[in-house]
Amino acid sequence: MAEEGHKVSLNVYDLSQGMARNLSMAFLGKTIEGIWHTGIVVYGTEYYFSGGVQHAPVGTTPYGTPIRVVDIGVTHVPKDVFEMYLEEISPRYTAESYSLLKHNCNNFSNEVAQFLAGATIPEYILNLPNEVTSSPMAALILPMIERLETTMKAGAVPQAPQFQQPILSTPANNVASSGVKKEEKKPEVTKPKVEEKPVKSGAPNTSAASTRAKPADPLGDARSKVQEEITNEFAAIMASGTLRASEAAALATKRVMQRYGSTNSVQS
Repeated sequence: MAEEGHKVSLNVYDLSQGMARNLSMAFLGKTIEGIWHTGIVVYGTEYYFSGGVQHAPVGTTPYGTPIRVVDIGVTHVPKDVFEMYLEEISPRYTAESYSLLKHNCNNFSNEVAQFLAGATIPEYILNLPNEVTSSPMAALILPMIERLETTMKAGAVPQAPQFQQPILSTPANNVASSGVKKEEKKPEVTKPKVEEKPVKSGAPNTSAASTRAKPADPLGDARSKVQEEITNEFAAIMASGTLRASEAAALATKRVMQRYGSTNSVQS
């Protein structure tokens, strides 16, 4: 008599806790619904890749409640055979081999789903790395991806990630407003004293001229400034402790965009 089948499903979690959906359009120029983590549920247990192959009773993993559950199918593979299969593939799924963009929990879930039920997990989950890296502004969220990857390698659960400002050349006025002390010291260098004697009144313009001499990137500077303001606004809202991360991210983006909208109206 054929052994009774076991239901196989896929638990889907958003590691960004809603921030990817709210901020991706501003930073990448397209909407990314989430930064996906998945686990295969079968035999009353959830199996996933994070710091190695892990498993836990359904509903007890550190990732909380999945945002959706995808039906994969039914398997007739006995549990002991499946466990031997996991032992066989575990050397390929270690903390050292983990890569958020190339070799992650979703690749593990997809391989296991094929073994158990001959099915694959949804394409939108597998294609997420390509969606991110194909954007011309992908460098803006690479620091966040690196932090997530480090956390996942350790087998820990990431906190809601924050976008971090990349290293870009910015005008002196922007640097001063950001409060970065190291950059403020540059205009105070006293070496050109002898050269400035004939044109004392022009001293402030010399600093501006040297700034203009650098290759200008107005679009990059504007994006960088908007990104910084959204990040600062988000941090201020989260410090109040009144909103969730996803709500705070949406409100921060809205406030900054409204601020720039009102500025443009005054200028026009």
